[in-house]
Amino acid sequence: MRQAGREIMEMYRVLKKAGLNIVGEVLRDNLNRGETFYEFNHYPDDDVYDRESHAQYYYHAHRSDAGEHGHFHCFLRPKGMPAGVSPIDYPATDPWPQGDEALSHMVAIAMDGYGFPTTLFTTNRWVTAEAWYPAEQVMHMLDRFVIDHAFPSLPVNRWISAMFVLYRPHIEALLMKRDEIVWAWADTHPGEDVFEDRELDITSQMDISVKDTLWMVELALAGQTL
Repeated sequence: MRQAGREIMEMYRVLKKAGLNIVGEVLRDNLNRGETFYEFNHYPDDDVYDRESHAQYYYHAHRSDAGEHGHFHCFLRPKGMPAGVSPIDYPATDPWPQGDEALSHMVAIAMDGYGFPTTLFTTNRWVTAEAWYPAEQVMHMLDRFVIDHAFPSLPVNRWISAMFVLYRPHIEALLMKRDEIVWAWADTHPGEDVFEDRELDITSQMDISVKDTLWMVELALAGQTL
């Protein structure tokens, strides 16, 4: 975790030297073409995908939360998943993706207007049109989220890969809370498809600070307490 935190801070350092930030790097090609940043559009076009790890992400905006510019949605496709995982058996009212399209949404990372992460959150199935894997299975996928190439930006890909390492315990907790919230909602809405309920979009969330998290990791490794 310490190495991942230092990797994140290093990406901030090299980007800052050039007057850049994480969000600006993701939007760069579109903005350089003179395109307007539209809510709900995926950036970059056609998402970012690693053909070896089968990890995938995109950036977009649509939430009205104060201070949020947009967020990254992070996925893993079936070819990158560990053996033995599968979507839950559920009488869905809207078809779930099948085969190699049966991707799992792992976490979303909200960003502020300065290009720094502020919040981790999970979502209901309908938000990302994913297949629904149990939290325990998604937790086993987390270390497989690696983007090991330079499109659209090497610093961004190194940053987002390191975020999964630094915040793995936090993401695991969010996934467990996600399932708890979903099934509690289902219990109070009998006869409805909980995964398509537009009243339930964000299933868990947590505010974060990379600087503070890295500081706590350093203290723990030094045998100190807060």
